[in-house]
Amino acid sequence: MTPESLFSLASAAVLPGWLALACAPLARAKLVLLARVIAVLLSGLYVTLLATGLAGEGPPPGAGFDTLEGVRLLLSSPQALLAGWVHYLAFDLWVGSWEAEDNGQSGALPHWLLLPCLALTFLAGPTGLLLYHLFKAARKAKGGRGA
Repeated sequence: MTPESLFSLASAAVLPGWLALACAPLARAKLVLLARVIAVLLSGLYVTLLATGLAGEGPPPGAGFDTLEGVRLLLSSPQALLAGWVHYLAFDLWVGSWEAEDNGQSGALPHWLLLPCLALTFLAGPTGLLLYHLFKAARKAKGGRGA
């Protein structure tokens, strides 16, 4: 399978997980579990991409995590870039599942306030996580539920 087709497959595979989280109040435990299973499957794809990439030509000279240029070189092949994308998809979905689970346990936010957090976590990872924590803190400061 080509990196482009794996990109399309991984990008589509994550959508049912996000849809499950958006519908979490209907059956929170099962829907969070579904999202987490998808994140774990994507993690398996990531490990496979990483292993096959390292078994092939390996990273180019100068690639590494110690400089911005090193990271750019590390992600310069289509396979490495795809692995990076799958990494984002898996981790952002896992964080979104945590937000849905945590909100269900704490009751900090009405679900309609969780939805923009999930959307931003899907689109911009840490931005959605930050918004979730800001919403929780604001609700707690106003005397709402939550920790």
